[in-house]
Amino acid sequence: MSQNTRKIYTVSELTSELKTLLEESFPFVWISGEISNLSTPVSGHFYFTLKDENAQIRAVMFRGQNKKLKFILEDGLSIIGLGRINLYEPRGNYQIIFEYIEPKGIGALQLGFEKLKKCLSGEGLFDDKYKSPLPFLPNKICIITSPSGAVIHDIIDIIHRRFYNIPIEIIPVKVQGDGAVQEIVSAFDIINKLAESDGGAEVVILARGGGSIEDLAAFNSEEVARAIFASKIPVISAVGHETDYTISDFVADLRAPTPSAAAELVVPVKNELKNRCDEMFKNLIARIYNNIDKFNSSLNELNNRLVDPGKNIYDLRLRIDDYINRLLKSIYNIIDKRRSQLIWMSRSLYANSPYKHIDNLNVTLKRLNNNLLSSIDIYIQNMRSMTIVLASRLNDLSPVAILDRGYSITRTIPDAIVVKDPKTVKSGQELEVMLAKGSLICRVEGKSYNGQDKF
Repeated sequence: MSQNTRKIYTVSELTSELKTLLEESFPFVWISGEISNLSTPVSGHFYFTLKDENAQIRAVMFRGQNKKLKFILEDGLSIIGLGRINLYEPRGNYQIIFEYIEPKGIGALQLGFEKLKKCLSGEGLFDDKYKSPLPFLPNKICIITSPSGAVIHDIIDIIHRRFYNIPIEIIPVKVQGDGAVQEIVSAFDIINKLAESDGGAEVVILARGGGSIEDLAAFNSEEVARAIFASKIPVISAVGHETDYTISDFVADLRAPTPSAAAELVVPVKNELKNRCDEMFKNLIARIYNNIDKFNSSLNELNNRLVDPGKNIYDLRLRIDDYINRLLKSIYNIIDKRRSQLIWMSRSLYANSPYKHIDNLNVTLKRLNNNLLSSIDIYIQNMRSMTIVLASRLNDLSPVAILDRGYSITRTIPDAIVVKDPKTVKSGQELEVMLAKGSLICRVEGKSYNGQDKF
């Protein structure tokens, strides 16, 4: 073959034709494989190798598509993705540029998840009216989870840190793989039977760590969902990471974003409760003392307003003495005035009367003097009698005199209201009976209305 008939490509020409052939023949392809050699530079793009048992291909997923991922890429993860074939001409390497990636098997599982979610929601298993409130401070906490791994240790550590001596019961189960569903359902049966006896758990935490949708399959099963719904004990679902949602989360009485968060939600902090109790106790004591001070002030005010009968008598005596003193002073003034008049008249008579009238005038003077003295004595006696009568009446009206005659004053306890009508007191009520020389505390055993007894 001559050189003129041979087609000789340059490296660039051949690479360009291969690029066109690949990209036109495989514009978009679905491909599955396992990720290895994953690299994430500062650009934000993902670079990795996709391989199976016999071959491998370079792969890239640019930053714009990365943001749409709902899971984390990592070495060893099996995926299914949609991409386009590309040949990188400077190196002559071909690669696949992914537009979409999902964990292998997620499509069927996701469809099953959505179908079961719609069915259970239609039956009302997710309704709030069926969700029970969590106890503020449960007497025992039950944890359904795998006995191995960090989840159980994290939950126990957090609960004991918040409330160090609260009882915890662990029901070990598989959380993925064959038999996991049956073990979780059996765990709920056991817990609810134990709850019927004394000392049973008052709240359940269903927990496991994060994982793929395949790993969380047991918590997306109908059997586990119905076991949670049928539980008589409130259930906290704490499955996976914060972004993971399972059927268990929707059925449970409360969903915790992580197992650690469930431990935070299930019990309060003991020291905070103690501090609150101490503060409430101090406030209660302060209020009690404040009320006592108010009652004492009211009592003192009532005592000050209560009039002492002895003080009334003393005040009346002072008024009587003052009245007598003013009366006597008035009488003495009248006597002095009349005496002065007599003296003046006597002097006038002696100065102006003839001697022949002296004897008659003396007789008249004596008679007038006697009459005057008699009138004064009668007036004084009348005033004295009136004073005695007034003092006697005043003494008769004195509460102390009434008490001295054998009467008593009955008052209610503690407000000291004088009892005038048996209708104002109740049977069995304590009363204070004031006597002349003390008082009695009595209890009402019966009543009498107008002479008729009533018990």
